Amino acid sequence: MTQEWWGVIIAFAGAFGYALGAAIQQLDAVRLGANRQLMKQPRWWIGGAISFTGACLHAVALSMAPLTIIQPISMTTLVYAVPLAAKLHGRRPRKAELLGSAAVSVGLAGLMLMIPIHDADTPVLGDGLALWFLAAVLVTVVASQLIGRRVSGPVKALVFAIGAGVATGTVSTFVRLVGAGMQTDLGNLIHWFTLVVPTMLIVATILLQKSYAVGYFGIAYAAAQVADPVASVLAGAGLLGEPLPTDPMLIAPALACAALLIAGTIVLGRNAPDHAKTEQPAELDEAATDEQVRTAA
Repeated sequence: MTQEWWGVIIAFAGAFGYALGAAIQQLDAVRLGANRQLMKQPRWWIGGAISFTGACLHAVALSMAPLTIIQPISMTTLVYAVPLAAKLHGRRPRKAELLGSAAVSVGLAGLMLMIPIHDADTPVLGDGLALWFLAAVLVTVVASQLIGRRVSGPVKALVFAIGAGVATGTVSTFVRLVGAGMQTDLGNLIHWFTLVVPTMLIVATILLQKSYAVGYFGIAYAAAQVADPVASVLAGAGLLGEPLPTDPMLIAPALACAALLIAGTIVLGRNAPDHAKTEQPAELDEAATDEQVRTAA
């Protein structure tokens, strides 16, 4: 088996791991809400560890096979995440969920494949431009938080997830900058850019758990998966000089992929939310039984 095939296998394993970890974490987020109690839940930490392992496997796969092969595979994570989440909630995945997930995955993968591969020099970003970029990200994140607190239902999950996706896209941008700088000089690790990575990861985690807690896991996970690459691609084009598609022949396929993505997101948003199952205390059960006996008498 060639190295490329091993890369494909590892990429699928990474996508599944990332999806499984997210499905596990949302189970506790729905049950407890997005608060500090999550930090005390071993299962929530296990979910995070599984997602992190999936992300690491994705990085390994990228070193073994071309980006044009691995990146679309990573988009299949939504197809795994939705049925896994349904299973953890003790139900079968709805047909609309599966169709919506597939539509979002195919649409997003199609759009990502249209982005030209850029073999540029080491990316460089000045401090001033980086601060302006972070200011724009901060405005987006704060807006996500404020709007998310004022809306409800699938819109609430969508808004929080977009903020989380923008934050993780920012992480990807700064990881690339720091990683590229370290290739020439390890001393470049000692830079304020490095602090942006864990800070934005924390922001993304908080917003993502807020999105999961609403109960609309499909639309929450889909929105985050879409906002992440969109934010990183726009940052790469606007800040690092990376190219965007310019071929007019790609306009129609791009519109078709975007329409498929939007339609899938709408379908996911129309599904009923998952809620935590609560057990009634034994004393209340006994009281209810006594009341029923007295009523019958």
